[in-house]
Amino acid sequence: MKSFLKVAMMSAALLSTTGLVHAQEVVTWWDFLGGGDGVRMKALIEKFNEENKGKIEIQATTLEWGTPFYTKVQTSAAIGEGPDVMTYHLSRLPLGVQSGALSEITADEIAAAGLSASDYADSNWKAAQVDGKQYAIPFDIHSIILYYNKDMLKAAGLLGDDGLPKGLDGVDNFKAALQKLKDGGAEYGVSIHSAAGDSQWRIFYSLLGQQDGKFLDDQGQFLAGDNLDKAVKAVNVVQDWVKSGLAPASTEYPASIALFTGGKAAMHINGVWEVPTMTDLKAKGELFDWGAIALPTFFDHPATWADSHSFAIPNRVGNPVSAEKRAAVMQVIAWMNKNSLAWADAGHIPAYSPVRDSEEFKTKQPNATYSVLAQTAVFDPSSVLAGVASPVYDAAGNYLMPAINGELDAQSAMEQMRDDLQGQVE
Repeated sequence: MKSFLKVAMMSAALLSTTGLVHAQEVVTWWDFLGGGDGVRMKALIEKFNEENKGKIEIQATTLEWGTPFYTKVQTSAAIGEGPDVMTYHLSRLPLGVQSGALSEITADEIAAAGLSASDYADSNWKAAQVDGKQYAIPFDIHSIILYYNKDMLKAAGLLGDDGLPKGLDGVDNFKAALQKLKDGGAEYGVSIHSAAGDSQWRIFYSLLGQQDGKFLDDQGQFLAGDNLDKAVKAVNVVQDWVKSGLAPASTEYPASIALFTGGKAAMHINGVWEVPTMTDLKAKGELFDWGAIALPTFFDHPATWADSHSFAIPNRVGNPVSAEKRAAVMQVIAWMNKNSLAWADAGHIPAYSPVRDSEEFKTKQPNATYSVLAQTAVFDPSSVLAGVASPVYDAAGNYLMPAINGELDAQSAMEQMRDDLQGQVE
């Protein structure tokens, strides 16, 4: 009898242990991260799985960036399928909420994961909300910055002793600097991706924000009142660079980068995501001494367009993510934020303030230098028409890009852009 009881107890213990092993939560993950971003995220996922072996395992799938990704998310959620967690651009959040594809993340879930709104820049945290409800947790802030050739700026007297540009603030000062650089031998003072609306939207929205302009007001009106005049002023700035031969016209993305890396343009406006390109070229001995800073203040105060990669939980109709799975998902999100220092190698600014303010991050250059823009970032309008691969971006291609290249006057371009988008609302 004793022998039987002993065997029974051992069997029960074995079953219990086996149950614990099989209690591991598998978190299904979707992202749209390719290139260097994809490599770095894969490394983070592998590190998470190693550290959480037997407890939580991420099983990741990478889908095509842009419209294909968001269409897949929406259609999958509508039929109760899809991942447990996914990457999401904050600029796409309003459309995701309106379509019913996203699940609210509660204050209790956030607190249980050891996160808090105070861990993030206020504008970044609020960009993850719709109607005051939280639908995502920011992971990074990615923006546009000003890349510069230190040798060319030094020769033009535009480089300070600290290795940072000087004398670039103000519309007139910046244009004068571009002219000085061109007079000193550069083909262009600055290279820009002038052949597409998305890149021009980012510059335009930065300059509009520096004037406290609102592209979309609280009453749902595009470029209402004096906001139209501010928009025209923003367009005129870049249009003038191109017209004066200080920036290239109708230039595709790769060519705009090549103008800078080839030494033909002294400066370059592009996203933080090109930092790895510059870093790699420099490491191979194929690039000059370079740096990057936040955009100069052209108008009243600093402001720069920004978006964020974030994490969101889908609203799977009829098959919601269970409470246990959601708890595991929140642990994944918290871990990613707290380990986002490696993500900065892709040029991004960590959204999580304890990482952004850490001594380790301060050693990462030029990231630490331009990270000040986290406090002055302006995120896309909270609208179903805005965000990555959106009607706003389409309108930028139809009206803003031609204006920059001198094919439309700024006033007409902004009026047409306003009327087009307003018509889509009404």
